[in-house]
Amino acid sequence: MDEDGSLEINDDHNHNYCENRGSSYYSNSRSHVSRDTLCFPPVVVGVAEPAENVRRTSFVTESSYLESESSSQSGQCDSSVMNAMTPEDYRTTYWPKLERAIEHLLTQSPMDHISISYEQIYSHVYKCVCQQHSELLYSDLIRKIASHLQQVSSELHGSPPESFIEKFNLALTQYMAALQCIVPVFIYMNKFYIETKLNRDLKDDLMKLFSHHVAEKHVDTLIPLLKKADAVPFQVRPSTMASVVKGLYTLRPDWAPLAPALFSRFIPQIQPPTLESELPHYAALDRKLQIELSLNGFCRGDQSRKRASEES
Repeated sequence: MDEDGSLEINDDHNHNYCENRGSSYYSNSRSHVSRDTLCFPPVVVGVAEPAENVRRTSFVTESSYLESESSSQSGQCDSSVMNAMTPEDYRTTYWPKLERAIEHLLTQSPMDHISISYEQIYSHVYKCVCQQHSELLYSDLIRKIASHLQQVSSELHGSPPESFIEKFNLALTQYMAALQCIVPVFIYMNKFYIETKLNRDLKDDLMKLFSHHVAEKHVDTLIPLLKKADAVPFQVRPSTMASVVKGLYTLRPDWAPLAPALFSRFIPQIQPPTLESELPHYAALDRKLQIELSLNGFCRGDQSRKRASEES
């Protein structure tokens, strides 16, 4: 692999992008390999093979990754990455390529079909870690994503109330999709720097970034809008309501008490068991919902007809 070459990011029209839809594909300019494990990064620990051997590409399984991980735990980085990388090399050559790839992952919409060479991204991360630039790499990654989220938050501030829930859901969904790719390709840094030196986890850190820079700044606006939308059936699509409420609970479970009735509709077992004395109250709520649905054109059908099994 030519490590001085730019990371390949283009649309090859084969939908080779990272999204949780069953099998995924990792692609570079030479090969396509189907994988059932979502976004597990191809481990590159050697020089790329000649073109005639392209079918025996260096995409490897998780077990092969663990073997390379075991070698690194013994302080043995592959010889192909042992050439000295100065801080200047990192700053001018490696980080700009990684930054561009991260930018694409953070900004592509779920409908985009952008192919990224995860092989090259992982290879660059691997070399940076082996060359003792983990701290710098982690700092740059956090700074880059924090900057992106600050921009997302600013855009949400300008959203009108009628579209705010949809806009927040789009931002959250897009970010979670990006993490499904960013976390795996930085797994080497996570294992040998974040977990070992910082006693943390990369995914947890990146989730906290979204919570701090976006969710916490808008939760006081979002919760009242969610409660208002929940009071009017289908004002907001049920799938959007579920996505936002579950997302908020994932980010901060302690937000559930802000709207316990709302959260309990989408998150099971967050409220205490129902008491027998409360059953009439819930029955009344059920009747009220049925009346509202009927007034909005949702008919229950002809209730006078017998079931087929009851007919003689």
